[in-house]
Amino acid sequence: MVKKIALLGSTGSIGRQTLDVVRALPGKFSIVGLSAGKNMDLLAQQINEFHPALVSYDSHQPMPDNARYDFLSLEALASHPAVDTVVIGIPGKAGLGPTLAAVRAGKTICLANKESLVMAGEIVTREARQSGAHILPVDSEHSALWQCLRGESKKVARLILTASGGPFRHFTPAQLKKITVEQALRHPSWHMGKKITIDSATMMNKGLEVTEAHWLFDVPFERIEILIHAECIVHSMVEFIDGAMKAQLGQPDMRLPIQYALSYPERLANPTLPRLDWTQIRDLTFEPPDFETFPCLRLAIDAGKKGGTYPAVLCAADEVAVELFLARRIKFTDIARYVEQALAQHKAINKPTLDDIMAADAWARDITLKLAGGVE
Repeated sequence: MVKKIALLGSTGSIGRQTLDVVRALPGKFSIVGLSAGKNMDLLAQQINEFHPALVSYDSHQPMPDNARYDFLSLEALASHPAVDTVVIGIPGKAGLGPTLAAVRAGKTICLANKESLVMAGEIVTREARQSGAHILPVDSEHSALWQCLRGESKKVARLILTASGGPFRHFTPAQLKKITVEQALRHPSWHMGKKITIDSATMMNKGLEVTEAHWLFDVPFERIEILIHAECIVHSMVEFIDGAMKAQLGQPDMRLPIQYALSYPERLANPTLPRLDWTQIRDLTFEPPDFETFPCLRLAIDAGKKGGTYPAVLCAADEVAVELFLARRIKFTDIARYVEQALAQHKAINKPTLDDIMAADAWARDITLKLAGGVE
């Protein structure tokens, strides 16, 4: 059966690689809907190639008049009856609304947006149980855990998320203060969008993944660990209560977990995907994370454990701080500083509604901008 896909964030890194998978597997998937933010030229090319019936984009941007499609909001696209599989490739808070819409409509959701589960994991997973929606992880680490857990009971001792450590894992505090935007955007192993690349450099990304794993796999925080693995070959591991361990390995290529989520429960042959050459692999190294050098990692895990509206404040403050860093208004090390200050000033709600989460998000954005206002 051809899967009918709505791809949200089609011009971003996840979106473009999703379309690479679709191109490589003709007859398996149909692109029913596309959405994009500001890259109208690329979206127009994608519309001309895939002829989606449904499209969502910033209505203030001009689009070619000759394209034939229905214009919808993100939420309407994610929940449309013509769609059975929704790929959420939109970063940040913007992905939460369409994720919830897809969940409530009982869709299969290939989720690459961390913030949906970090900000509102309890709400999203509860509504998925009620609607019968399936949330399939696209992140390489969570895809690895998912693959290791398939066919197993819940006799899990530990989930071990691996992390590259980013480009600055051996930097001193003095060196970290001098990091430029260009340096931070040069990830040694993965090709990603700007936001997630900066989050990888600060290791905020890995902290968010701990909370994401907690909600995806219903495993307590104290049984989720992180290991630095610079080679990015082992994508994550599961240890079971008898001491046995499973690991999922592969080249660092996001098309692999994207295809696994799209094709699930099948595995499909794709000659365009890379293969490991074990004769060329000399070392697989592992080391513990450095929470002192990378405070964002600690902040993210602590916020996830506290729960309530703390994760929403964390995500919002980080999103604003990363934007300020990319705009060269603050230093690399200021990202963690402003996130920590926002969390310290927040008066949390323990059992938040969605409105409470949105209010906490708005508050955190405002306070982070105010905190950064005096930066020279």
